[in-house]
Amino acid sequence: MDSSPVAITAGASDPTLVRDIVFISKGTPNDDEFTLWLAPRLEAAGYVVFADILNLQGGDRWRKELTETLQKRAVKMLLCCQDATLAKNGVQEEIGIAEDLAKELDDKRFIIPLRLKKFKKLFGIGGLQYVDFEHSWAKGLIDLLELLERQGVPCDRQHAVINPNWELYRKRHSLELIQSPETLTSNWLRIAAIPSQIRYCEPTGAIDHSRTKKAYGDAGFPFYLHNRGVLTFLTADEMRAAVRDLGSFQELHSVSVQTFAEEGMPEIGLQPREAKNILVFLFKAAWQNFCKANGFLEYHYSKTPGYHVGKAKLAVGKKIPWGRQGSKRSAMLRNVAKGKVWQFGISAIPVLWPYYHFRLKSRVLFAEFENDKEGSLVADDKQFRLRRSVCKGWRNKQWHGRLMAFLELMAGERAYIDLAVSPTESIRLDSAPQLFTSPVTTPLPNVLGEEDEDSDPSVLGNRDIEQEAAE
Repeated sequence: MDSSPVAITAGASDPTLVRDIVFISKGTPNDDEFTLWLAPRLEAAGYVVFADILNLQGGDRWRKELTETLQKRAVKMLLCCQDATLAKNGVQEEIGIAEDLAKELDDKRFIIPLRLKKFKKLFGIGGLQYVDFEHSWAKGLIDLLELLERQGVPCDRQHAVINPNWELYRKRHSLELIQSPETLTSNWLRIAAIPSQIRYCEPTGAIDHSRTKKAYGDAGFPFYLHNRGVLTFLTADEMRAAVRDLGSFQELHSVSVQTFAEEGMPEIGLQPREAKNILVFLFKAAWQNFCKANGFLEYHYSKTPGYHVGKAKLAVGKKIPWGRQGSKRSAMLRNVAKGKVWQFGISAIPVLWPYYHFRLKSRVLFAEFENDKEGSLVADDKQFRLRRSVCKGWRNKQWHGRLMAFLELMAGERAYIDLAVSPTESIRLDSAPQLFTSPVTTPLPNVLGEEDEDSDPSVLGNRDIEQEAAE
């Protein structure tokens, strides 16, 4: 591997030594992706850029080259700012050199902080105005280019040269694809069976609209209000029994669910597109009825409700076994971290294409935890911040384990989950997600064992500052 500082297109040993390099001070590996994104864009704008990311071999020569470049060639130092970066010894050494250069060159703006994440102020750079890359790299780049131009940093737009080693480095460290099939687990639950018919029923007498909606809701089956009646999977007799307070019903139209999706129900003015939306509504209502009837905790997210394993369903710290055919494993669905109780849950969205299925989205909900007692749910505006901090250390295998344990809790020993849509019929879901086969795979290491879903210390981010409830 070439250990020379390939980011410098003009030799650092050139006796003329023009100070024209934009020096990027960064941490490895946390700033590598950002640097590989930023450096070629600065070069495309005509600047000469140096970053140590292209110099992977350590040793005195590399350190000497880096220091000499900063001391003798740098016209500005772009400092990647996030706490992890600023805590590195190498970065602090570069800040010290840059502070001396700022005095020597009489350039108080020699160091330009680039805010990648919120960071604690550091002595020497605390008062410097940063360029914000935290919210948008593209917006940050625009602001940075304007700043460099305002400060008169040398650039040559007519003869801009992008060092090909940026891209070569990226490719060299990208994952190798192996031409071997790999079985992957999706977040899709196949709908194995649907009701035979969907019906349009109307009351035979007058309608009391003040009672209608509540009566349908209390019945425990999905209904869709349309004109004077409802679209339902119940027969007229089952309707009379389910919502007896509303009187008698008559069935005016019925059609198979498949035909309803493909052709609608023109007799009552429903075209296929609207019919599909109604089916999605009814399927979603059946899912929600099932979750509420089985004691899952409902929480309304922005677009769809999620259902969680609340305290009425499962004790904190209890593991749920899952898996079949001799590969039993287990995962936690509720525990304590950062002084809060986290509780796993899912949202489910019915989808009719390419085949009928539910798509699952994993959720985590937090409740207060004081004096070993679980309290009310944490305020909505704090939920997102807790998810980002507590769940940051969860790995794919742990998310997967929790999803499988959740489905095991829903289905028990059964191979299916039945969502009741009438006293006699249901929407039947597979209790295990669909498997897909990828034609290629990658050599990613399997860093967790089969029983390690919750024994990994990083499961809650940092064991030293978190409380893990005993099993």
